Amino acid sequence: MTAPTTTYAFVTVDVFTTERFAGNPLAVILDASGMSDECMQAIAAEFGYSESTFVLPPRDPAHTAEVRIFTPVTEVPFAGHPNVGTAFVLANMPEVFGKAPGDRLVFEEKAGLVEVEVQRKDGRAVSASIVAPKPLSIGSTVDTALLARCASLTGADIETARHAPVFVSVGLKFIVAEVASLEALGRAKPELGALAEAVERYAHENCDCALFLYTRQGGNHLRARMFAPFDNVPEDPATGSASAALGAYLATLAGEPDLEMDFRIEQGVEMKRRSEIGIRVSKKDGVATRVAISGASVEILRGTLHA
Repeated sequence: MTAPTTTYAFVTVDVFTTERFAGNPLAVILDASGMSDECMQAIAAEFGYSESTFVLPPRDPAHTAEVRIFTPVTEVPFAGHPNVGTAFVLANMPEVFGKAPGDRLVFEEKAGLVEVEVQRKDGRAVSASIVAPKPLSIGSTVDTALLARCASLTGADIETARHAPVFVSVGLKFIVAEVASLEALGRAKPELGALAEAVERYAHENCDCALFLYTRQGGNHLRARMFAPFDNVPEDPATGSASAALGAYLATLAGEPDLEMDFRIEQGVEMKRRSEIGIRVSKKDGVATRVAISGASVEILRGTLHA
């Protein structure tokens, strides 16, 4: 006899793009009340996107919602495109858990509270800007030769004049590294043996060694790729949390103690899912005090699932 099921509504969107079938796809389960952790994980695996979000009533009624984020293999405390996409979806609903959504939302997440500002056109939300929930954390530098092997590159492909490859986080940890050219970035691909070696060597970082590689395109325009094969994400078309950590780190390296820096980061081009991520970093007394991630979203489909 088949076990009884519950029906859940969901919406999928493409995030960090204004075009359908570009950017980073996201599934948003609109009310996951009563759903087990195991069920959430199974649904995220079924969708197969880099992340899916599960919206729950807020623990504090002053907030908009609790949002849980799952990759196909694990729950994560924070990520950029799930927040931007979820904010876009909820802001276009008539109400969220009995309240009309305004232009400022607050999500409760494992990493802390995430503040969201929604931008509208003709009354509908078209984009959102979120504030990373944690300050910049800078971890270990990574051996350049090992990093190059992790990305199937040579040591000459890694640009170290400005900074060595390094672990950084504003809620989710990545290794960021600058590569010397757009051509080298295009050749990059994850090498599992070297990545396993990195995970073991840097076990104290408690990280699956997701790689965020970038090259400069002039000014603060960057082109990037992200590989996280141990999270079942061979390549990600848009990674807001990594972009935010990179922007905060680069702002920290800048000489001025007080400044605001804007970055435009293109990602997903090699996957034919071009994304554009906006990052704004506020720096005070040499410290990145606020990091905002912004981008547009486009709705793709609506439906129901049975779990």
